[in-house]
Amino acid sequence: MSRFDWRRLIDCLRDGDCVPFIGAGMCSGTLPSASELSTKWARRFRYPLGNPTSLLDVMEYAVHIKGDPVYVKRQVLEQLRACGSPDSNDPNEPHNLLARFPIELYLTTNYDSFMTDALERAGKQPKQIMSPWYLSRSEPDPTRELDLEPTASAPAVFHLHGCAKDPRSLVLSRSDYVHFLLGLTQDYRGNDHAIIPLAIRASLAEHPMLFIGYRLQDWTFEVLFRGIQRMVPEGQRRPHVSIQLSPLEQTDKHRRAVERYLESYYSQWNISIYWGRVSDFCAELRHRLRWS
Repeated sequence: MSRFDWRRLIDCLRDGDCVPFIGAGMCSGTLPSASELSTKWARRFRYPLGNPTSLLDVMEYAVHIKGDPVYVKRQVLEQLRACGSPDSNDPNEPHNLLARFPIELYLTTNYDSFMTDALERAGKQPKQIMSPWYLSRSEPDPTRELDLEPTASAPAVFHLHGCAKDPRSLVLSRSDYVHFLLGLTQDYRGNDHAIIPLAIRASLAEHPMLFIGYRLQDWTFEVLFRGIQRMVPEGQRRPHVSIQLSPLEQTDKHRRAVERYLESYYSQWNISIYWGRVSDFCAELRHRLRWS
């Protein structure tokens, strides 16, 4: 990231002019990665169909074997709860750090409540909202009854892929993901049972996003990002920032070549990239803010 990128990001965070988009990498060191979780379940079910690190495929197999998707999701949540929570006293812990800014909306594809917990510790009154992707048309849409106009003191944490509060809501298997994406492609047609309610979409149009905890080269992220971008008029799209681990290649020369390609590729989406771990980014952000 250039000095200008840092200056713009810091100004946006201080002004609350930013929507953090939180992925699994935010919980590195506390929760297992998707591939680690997938590998454990692949061993448990003796998964026979190829790549054991593909969580969507392994969980599709597990759901088919068990015949009960909600039961499988509850088991996954129990496994994740046993891992504990991030250190609430660590100033470099990313949830704690983001909670200090006057941000009104946080998006996440994680199931945990770590962001909500951090906001409460910061003295705020967050609203935890789940996408209604999993509800049938005959079920009432709970987002229609909620106050979806968040403020800095009462921010919204919107769970795109479900939340531990309701195991049904988890986007976990390949079938779940297909169902979710089909709903996302229809969101622009109205607000009834919308995957992303209109009030949330308005915030996405107004504010730049900080992607933290994602791998941009993951196709599932690309599909999700493109779906969200479709909801924002082209002339209103803001520049974004993404925190990325450097590609693990054998030589520095090869790694830098990959980084240059990804920087060029994602510049067409107006995304600037910070190369490093989430913890490195948080430490540097605090240093630039001169926060103790």
